Amino acid sequence: MEIKIYNSLTNKIETFIPIKKGEVSMYVCGPTVYNYPHIGNMRPVVVFDVLRKFLTYVGYKVTYVSNFTDVDDKIIKEAKKENKTEKELTEFYIQEFKKATREIGSDIPSITPKVTDYINKIIDYVDNLVKIGAAYVIDGDVYFRVNKIKDYGSLSGINIDDLIVGARIEENSQKESPLDFALWKKTSEGINWPSPWGNGRPGWHTECCVMIDTIFPNHYIDIHGGGYDLKFPHHENEIAQSEATHGNKIAKYWMHNAFINFGNEKMSKSLGNVIYAKDMIEKFGGAVTRLLILSAHYRQPVNFTDETVVAATQEVNKMEMVIKQLALKLQVNNVDLSKGKPSKIDGFLYALADDLNTSNALAELYNVIKLANQEIRNKDIDLNKLNDYFKTLNDMFMILGLDISYVSLNDNDRDIYQKYLEAKANKDFEASDKYRQLLIDREIM
Repeated sequence: MEIKIYNSLTNKIETFIPIKKGEVSMYVCGPTVYNYPHIGNMRPVVVFDVLRKFLTYVGYKVTYVSNFTDVDDKIIKEAKKENKTEKELTEFYIQEFKKATREIGSDIPSITPKVTDYINKIIDYVDNLVKIGAAYVIDGDVYFRVNKIKDYGSLSGINIDDLIVGARIEENSQKESPLDFALWKKTSEGINWPSPWGNGRPGWHTECCVMIDTIFPNHYIDIHGGGYDLKFPHHENEIAQSEATHGNKIAKYWMHNAFINFGNEKMSKSLGNVIYAKDMIEKFGGAVTRLLILSAHYRQPVNFTDETVVAATQEVNKMEMVIKQLALKLQVNNVDLSKGKPSKIDGFLYALADDLNTSNALAELYNVIKLANQEIRNKDIDLNKLNDYFKTLNDMFMILGLDISYVSLNDNDRDIYQKYLEAKANKDFEASDKYRQLLIDREIM
């Protein structure tokens, strides 16, 4: 299957050909952990989780890395406010982020490195940049020389001359250029480490470079991802450092997801000014929240409104209903659920192969639900066809990360169902309603 990806670096749709046959290396910038993750943090969590699941399903071995930035001025400020150490604060919010990740239906990445575990390697990386002349030291601070990179701005499309014109040069700034960015910040406040330039802590843009360098030994990966807001300056500055160090742009393919917008004032007010993922998930459920995110192509904004939430809730209910009905029909007829074949999944996979087009993939899913419902209503049910629909839908749910489950029947469940059918056939409505409610309570119907 040919897979196409929109490469932010070239601004073109390209055929995806991994560096190493059969394997995919992927790095996605993670959160700075000083508070609960907001709902915007969840879009890359969902988007790149689906990409990982899809690539795995079609046969690739995927190594998916996403980091936690656990050293930052905001962390120091919040730790003081909460009267905690930086480590206590960040460890708590790392666990909260992982909890939200699981609750929204995503798997934890293969590797989740923390910046504080890479400080020595960061110092070595920065020291090398100084030695090769790509960085310079001023009074304990280390800055990268942007003018050393001929095509700086190639990812974001930003022109250096325009940046210089628009730059606000700090009064008494000692930087050689207002565009130069910090690799190491001299400080004695909060968490800091000794270095050849004095005590301090790393600049944000260097952390991901070092983690990729360390985790992926060839220093060049297939996919680097993150939110659109990271293109400049974060990802641009990562590329600059990698070009200076290794002569490459870190990744063959760059992918950026768009934002989540709230197009309804009422919804924003009901959830508060800062919309935390945990609140969205608690209010609407992980599957509904995830479906909302997947409803638009990852490069397009997602609009959360009262109307889109209602629509997503209805769709999830339909998914749950059809999978329960399929599981029930198949199990009471003693059909082995593992024998089904995903015979209707090709269109779904082709949609995802087309630059991860989840909106088109969902259209394929909804069509299979329609076909399954038609077959369920047939008087002469084709159990093999039902089992294929069951397998197709379960594979689709798995790839999209939608937690749509069914109940495996035991002998007691089967007995209740048979009594329900008998009461219904005898038009004993009181008894049939009683048995039907038992089945609903057990989440069988």
